[in-house]
Amino acid sequence: MGLKPRAEYQTYRVLARDRQPLVDFIVEAMRGAGCRMLHIPPANVAPFRFTFETPAGERLGIIAYAFLANSKETKNRPKDEHRFQVKYGSKGDGKQQPIFHDPYSLYTTLFLGINPEQGFFVAADPWLHNPTKFFISIEFKEDEAGAVLKNGWSAWERDRRSGSDEPIEVLVGGTAEHFLRYVYFERDALREDQGHRHWLAENISHVTAFPMITSKGEGTTIQPPHLHALSNEFDLSENEVLDLIEKAPRLKMAVRGWVAEEHLYRQLREVPGVTDCMHIEEEGGNDVRLRYRGSLPLELECKNVLRRTTAAGLARVDFQRTRASKKDPCSRYYRPSDFDIVAACLHSVSSRWEFRYVLPSQLEEHPRCPGRLWNNVRVDEKWLAKPEQILSLATQAS
Repeated sequence: MGLKPRAEYQTYRVLARDRQPLVDFIVEAMRGAGCRMLHIPPANVAPFRFTFETPAGERLGIIAYAFLANSKETKNRPKDEHRFQVKYGSKGDGKQQPIFHDPYSLYTTLFLGINPEQGFFVAADPWLHNPTKFFISIEFKEDEAGAVLKNGWSAWERDRRSGSDEPIEVLVGGTAEHFLRYVYFERDALREDQGHRHWLAENISHVTAFPMITSKGEGTTIQPPHLHALSNEFDLSENEVLDLIEKAPRLKMAVRGWVAEEHLYRQLREVPGVTDCMHIEEEGGNDVRLRYRGSLPLELECKNVLRRTTAAGLARVDFQRTRASKKDPCSRYYRPSDFDIVAACLHSVSSRWEFRYVLPSQLEEHPRCPGRLWNNVRVDEKWLAKPEQILSLATQAS
């Protein structure tokens, strides 16, 4: 039977005849990639749990929230639209339903639509959809489906409905030949912001898609002149510590989440006049706190830009929290008083750890939430490249 989840997840009864093509697609795709299937689920209970062994000998599991994708014409919808309907059970009262994420990282969660007839899949971010409503529809265009079929692998920003301020979402699509790659991608992209999810999808060589088995040859091991304290504490070489992070998705996720903040911190602490520069480690707090030329403490919020730029080449920031309070939808959006400076990390666009800075007071107010900042942010001429310039402005404003 292979691996078994060590945490419970909610299951739903579904019609086997409707879902069997989805199970068959996944099984055939995994076998086509050289995997040995250890557990194939029945098609009448969803989500579907698979376990398998990769060609490299790694045993993995997936929990697949899989739905049928098609391009059937629908009244009052665009003719070039494909979609998959996210639906399990009865429609009920529209309450949010949890999407399972294995706390032990034995299983990778997939949230996707499959078109068995045309031989491709399109996947949404399972973390962004946790929790989700049943029923919802996830749409994509004929051109986007065509790019998947032509190239075998593609990623794009999902079109938002007109007037919607829902968080921007990156969809990833692939043919059956790329399904194993997708499993590794989803494991690597867990909890990533959408800009870096997009960057990872387009820089697939950076994803641990096909680990290679290597054997250690016998001989003399050359030890570095200095070992990091963690290396001594763990009784592992420094490379082994890095390999451990690479292989453990939750570790890698936690480390990557700190990388942009660490680069921001390192750049700011070198600015003449900056003192008391430190990471803020409070849950839900901002990212960096410092003083500039004896000022009161200034706090900076670091945000990653989206992968796709505007027609004018401007970087974009989806400037909102992922979730809002049920009692106050406007709580999704930030207040100008929440921080002193906003720093936009451009890595998703430029692949360099560079930043642009702006005062919150220079950002637009949300049109429907007075006192809150608009989420559709463009990194334009208001954003400064030199941190000392924005620090001077923030000091004057404080």
